[in-house]
Amino acid sequence: MEKMDMMSMDRVQENIAKIRALFPECVTEVKRDGKVTLAVDFDELKQEMSGMLIDEREERYQMTWPDKRKAKLLANTSISATLRPCKEESVDFDNTQNLYIEGDNLDVLKLLQETYLGKVKMIYIDPPYNTGSDFVYEDDFAQSAEEYVANSGQYDDQGNRLVENKETNGRFHTDWLNMIYPRLKLARNLLTDDGVIFISIDDNEQANLKKLCNEVFGEDNFIGQITVVGNPRGRDYGGVARMHDYLLVYGKSNETQINLINDRDGEFKLFDSLGGFELRELRNRNIKFNKENRPNLYYPFYINPTQQDENGLFEISLNKKEGWIELYPLESQGVNTVWRWGKEKSLQNLNINIAAKPMKNGSYMIVEKYRESKIMARSVWWDKDTNTEKGTLLLKDMLEGKVFDYPKTVEMLMRTIQMGTESMDENIILDFFSGSATTAHAVMQLNAEDGGHRKFIMVQLPEKCDEKSEAYKAGYKNICEIGKERIRRAGKKIKEDSPLTTQDLDVGFRVLKLDSSNMKDVYYKAEDYAQTMIAGLEDNVKEDRTPLDLLFQVMLDLGQELSAKIEEKTIAGKTVWCVEGNNIIACFDSDINDQVVTEIAKLKPLYAVFRDSSFVSDAAAANCEQIFASISPATSRKVI
Repeated sequence: MEKMDMMSMDRVQENIAKIRALFPECVTEVKRDGKVTLAVDFDELKQEMSGMLIDEREERYQMTWPDKRKAKLLANTSISATLRPCKEESVDFDNTQNLYIEGDNLDVLKLLQETYLGKVKMIYIDPPYNTGSDFVYEDDFAQSAEEYVANSGQYDDQGNRLVENKETNGRFHTDWLNMIYPRLKLARNLLTDDGVIFISIDDNEQANLKKLCNEVFGEDNFIGQITVVGNPRGRDYGGVARMHDYLLVYGKSNETQINLINDRDGEFKLFDSLGGFELRELRNRNIKFNKENRPNLYYPFYINPTQQDENGLFEISLNKKEGWIELYPLESQGVNTVWRWGKEKSLQNLNINIAAKPMKNGSYMIVEKYRESKIMARSVWWDKDTNTEKGTLLLKDMLEGKVFDYPKTVEMLMRTIQMGTESMDENIILDFFSGSATTAHAVMQLNAEDGGHRKFIMVQLPEKCDEKSEAYKAGYKNICEIGKERIRRAGKKIKEDSPLTTQDLDVGFRVLKLDSSNMKDVYYKAEDYAQTMIAGLEDNVKEDRTPLDLLFQVMLDLGQELSAKIEEKTIAGKTVWCVEGNNIIACFDSDINDQVVTEIAKLKPLYAVFRDSSFVSDAAAANCEQIFASISPATSRKVI
């Protein structure tokens, strides 16, 4: 049976595999630390890319700062940590699809790489603004942990290090960039191909962040910069009253589409020209986007010239049919233009929100039925729904005291979620600087209003509250306690306000906490142990860890979503954990014999997982392979 490594994804080896697929002759084998591993032969790669290489001294356009290379390396370094479930702090642990994760978001993002790679539809973050008083996560490359703690004095119970980034610091911008860069690189991996990220920021780092995002997400995937007026009265800004912050919006790729949003106040009400909607051409009229650089947006529609609805629109299809008219995007200025929507989205909206309109010259135009209740998001948000005072008053009322400064409003986050997700899809929304958990509140509220099935993942460092603060006096020892209590109260109130329409609304969340690996160090570093210590290390699992702890680390390692349905069963007298039906069946009990293995094999799981030390004998461990080979050969057998 294969032994699980219980480490986060190795991004370096994954990148080497991509190079190997393109240039197999440039990847070779080397021996490092006694192990044979793959490595890139850069001399060979340079030959393959000759003529396109940049000399070290050659000037080029770039965004750089001290320790950038180390920050990039930090994003690729794997870790041996885990996420431990905390049922007592969760709400509806067994059924919810939502997650609340406590811990340093850099390590958490690394742990999520295997499980949530390409699965997150939208990310919203409101990172520290680097104002000189905000704390930033310290990923120092020069100091040891002991030196750092001695210098800063800021750390939490789990050893997560924080530093107040004063403007007098000679690395004022550098430290902030080194903090945010690896987190953005890891975040991009999690986005779906049509995913989108929204980042709140102020003037201190807006220019640097935009250049950084151009590098991480690609300049072509910049969607927009929204000016958000959060304080209409303004705050002193050295002679200018600052009223606004910014919201940077980037797509993962050219497949990203930004949705229309609700026009709550009717400010941009459209003309009721046709059946309650206007017709908007589906062709992208911007010739910057064409058949060559957006091939996924270039495909034909087929029009039924005999089937017309009450509004005079004709039926369309994406499948070729006899007698139907084929229509590609029209040429403009000699350029083959493209559609605004990808094929999958068009397929979902055929004859519902898109159809064919007849033209006077006898041709047709593919049009979107542009509803009057929806508008395109504007680049300036200046209304009561973005006022941070509104967010502060709401949270103060909910938690009976001012326990968090300047939270974003629920309405503002709902607006971004509308732009970035589809209501009926089970889209995942991630916020890894979750603060007071406004994003989670907004997800639940929007789901209640439009019947959506969105899910959230909140990540927050358990940063201690100042003992002199109102939050601490109210009983909140760290920011995570504020966020979790907000979600509990918000979910309860949303259900109370609309009991008939929110019966099936998911307002629960699973609490998971970042911790060191469940496995003893000998699991990773056997060479560090002496012969005299072996007797005490027969069991490689730490004494304070539960079977549920082990199960969640297995789920991370095998790429199973952490919100998956988990059932605890008894099979042949042993406790067995079944994840998402029979995707994973794990048994961590001792004295596992042939009968237990046989009964599990009969369930034909995708993965079967045991503890290496659990088998009643060496013979039972050997028989396990034979039993599965006979009953369920497709099952992947693993031990920890």
